[in-house]
Amino acid sequence: MLVFWHQRLTMLATPKTGTTAIESALESMAHVAIQRPPQLKHASVRKYHRFIAPWLESVAGGPFTVIATMREPVGWLGSWYRYRQREDMGDDRKSTVGMSFDEFVRLYCSDDPPPAVNVGAQAQFLAPKTEKGIEKGLDHLFRYEKIEDLINFLEDRLNCEIILPRLNVSPAASLDLAPETERKLRKFAAKDFELYDRLCQAGG
Repeated sequence: MLVFWHQRLTMLATPKTGTTAIESALESMAHVAIQRPPQLKHASVRKYHRFIAPWLESVAGGPFTVIATMREPVGWLGSWYRYRQREDMGDDRKSTVGMSFDEFVRLYCSDDPPPAVNVGAQAQFLAPKTEKGIEKGLDHLFRYEKIEDLINFLEDRLNCEIILPRLNVSPAASLDLAPETERKLRKFAAKDFELYDRLCQAGG
């Protein structure tokens, strides 16, 4: 998570959407940069508006623009799968070595997913905080597949040129899914696909 005080801008870090490279490029410009632990770095929209935004806004005397990024759901799961193929995972329970992507997705859609596939959901991460009928969510949601839109937004808002480093690169792996598995995923993760489809239709 990056907070740019003078620009009144907060960029939330949706896991596996390229935020590591962006944060690396912009960390020196940010007034607050939360890189670790993951529970703080990847604070969801709800947690941000519950715990962080009230403090920022009370000190700054006004609201912050809140932005985040979303990835196509199958590609997002593929990124998690490939990331956990790494030999330096450090926790064998979370390793996907020896597991096909199809198996990964089928386990992800199960009622009791094991640690290796228990990665949450983007729609849940990006869901607004609702209190007394009032929603507090994102001001802008960008597509990972059109990362240039996010970069253009940030360059304009921060008045700088952004060159992204290539970081956190995962091993190559096949991401083939059986038709039955993909149908199961689209049903299980319907909220993710619906949110992504709305984002695409809106030109995001």
